[in-house]
Amino acid sequence: MKEKKSMINVVIDGISGIFLPIINLLSAAGILKGILAILTAANIVSGTSETYLVLNAMADSLFYFLPMVLAFTAAKKFGTDPFTAVVIGGVLLYPTLTTAFEAGTNIYFAGIPMKAVIYHSGVIPILLAVGLLVYVERVVYKILPELIKSFFAPLICIVVVGLVTLFVFGPIGNVIGDGLAAAYESVYQVSPMIAGAILGAVIQPMVIFGFHWSFVLVAMNNISVKGSDTILALIGPAVFAQAGAALAVCLRSRDKKFRSLCLSAVVSAFFGVTEPAMFGVNLPRKKPMIAVCIGGGAGGAVAGFSGAQAMTFAFPSLITLPVFLGKGFGLFVVSCFVGFLTAFFITILQPETACEAMVSEAS
Repeated sequence: MKEKKSMINVVIDGISGIFLPIINLLSAAGILKGILAILTAANIVSGTSETYLVLNAMADSLFYFLPMVLAFTAAKKFGTDPFTAVVIGGVLLYPTLTTAFEAGTNIYFAGIPMKAVIYHSGVIPILLAVGLLVYVERVVYKILPELIKSFFAPLICIVVVGLVTLFVFGPIGNVIGDGLAAAYESVYQVSPMIAGAILGAVIQPMVIFGFHWSFVLVAMNNISVKGSDTILALIGPAVFAQAGAALAVCLRSRDKKFRSLCLSAVVSAFFGVTEPAMFGVNLPRKKPMIAVCIGGGAGGAVAGFSGAQAMTFAFPSLITLPVFLGKGFGLFVVSCFVGFLTAFFITILQPETACEAMVSEAS
């Protein structure tokens, strides 16, 4: 008799299955972004040069067009037409629409206001869209006559799912993210350590659903208005925690191919791109992801106590540590070690049965 999976297991398996086909690509793009950051920091490549423009396009294209890539893998996972899904993802990233949304302009469709939402690099709106596409496609194919089904079905699916995504799914994620960002500001005013512990513990799970982008926007605004930001410092240890847990899983695995994937994910995480480590290594095995949350929380508390701040915007990584130079920098570096080591040791010191499960899942 087949064991019934819990809802959380179904969700995690589904998300992992969607991201697994592009894990190596995410690692490659993350490493390239890290190399480019090193070249820029060392003044080998100017950030305003055309060489930088080309290399940055290579490094950032996957992340910018992530909704379209996820549309394809999610459609394969959910059992719907992948090309229709990709077109819906393309609607969200259409240049004219994106430009209007980035300017904060609300668009009116048939007199109804459409909230401005930034979709590039987003996850949750396109996954919800593909989930809806499954059901819309079934209904449309069932009711349409055979003669017009082949071309009218995609038309109806694109219009219906596209509009629901733009009107509903995008704003839902935006509202949730904005609420979480406001909650963070309230907690930080009470206690930076508590804020660091909470944000450090939850930021990586938030990445799964794309809710972290609201914090990124708040961080950008803080730097623009105040000249510094605390959010980036508090989420830094969680990045290193992903690397620590993935390294521990790698050391416990006996599968050479999987160990290679783990190592590339660890390198990518050190460069500030945690998706390969999360979706390809830690999240599918659950306990390492719990270790990441604990490590991120412990390191985040130390980072909050340090009072460290980012002087300019950059995602936390090994090569962007100089961004945090100033008050509390030394203790901030310690907080990153705390995140890494905590997640590493919690994962590698799992009971033998748990470690064996991690190894067997990797095979």
